[in-house]
Formats: sequence, structure tokens, C-alpha cells
Amino acid sequence: MATIDQKFVEYVVKSLVNYPEDVQIDRSIDEKGVLLLLTVHPEDLGRVIGKRGATAQSLRTMLRALGAKYDARYNLKIANNEGGEEGIQHGGKPVQNSAPETVENARDYVAKSRKELEEFDDLDI
Repeated sequence: MATIDQKFVEYVVKSLVNYPEDVQIDRSIDEKGVLLLLTVHPEDLGRVIGKRGATAQSLRTMLRALGAKYDARYNLKIANNEGGEEGIQHGGKPVQNSAPETVENARDYVAKSRKELEEFDDLDI
């Protein structure tokens, strides 16, 4: 059963992305508070993070406001499920970056993300 914080983040993120069916939010509680782990389609990662992390920071700010209402401390972590050059997790396992196709996929992903960000630069907001 999804909690109010999961529903909130899910609603906002699904409104932003091109692949809303791939949005997944895992919730865990520890001594630091509630951790929400957000996983999206690799092509939507740039949209969720935003230019210089502005969208991700906005999500965290809204979660902080929700936490003030419910007397809870929320943390949002956005999972890089592409694998990328940093070797961040893919399917819960560390990625080995020695394979050439992994580096090539990462370069394609970076190129796509840059193209998406360039499209946002043209908007007059």
C-alpha cells in the first residue's frame, strides 16, 4: 500500500516524464528518517533531475514541506538505472565499466540528455 509521500512523489514525477509506467518509488525507514528511492526510465532521468539539479531540488523541497506537516524527515534519492560511466547501480548491482558497450551506451545517454536540456533552454519561462 502506497503512503501519502509515495503518492505525492509519484504524481509529480509521472506528470514530468515521458514514460510514467516506469516510475517506481521504494520507501524505507531508518534512524535518519524516511528514504524514498526514485527509479525512472533512463531517458527520463534528465527530466527528473533538471538543469543543474533544479527539478530534483524542488522535489526535495516539497518533500520537506510535506515532512513538516506530518512531522517526518524525508530524503529523496534518484537512482541511476542506466549504469553510466560512474558505475552507479543497475538493477541493484554495481556495474562493471570495462565493457565497451557500457561506455558507448553511456555516451548515447549523455548525448540524449544534452539534447533534451537544449530543448528546455529554448523555452521562454
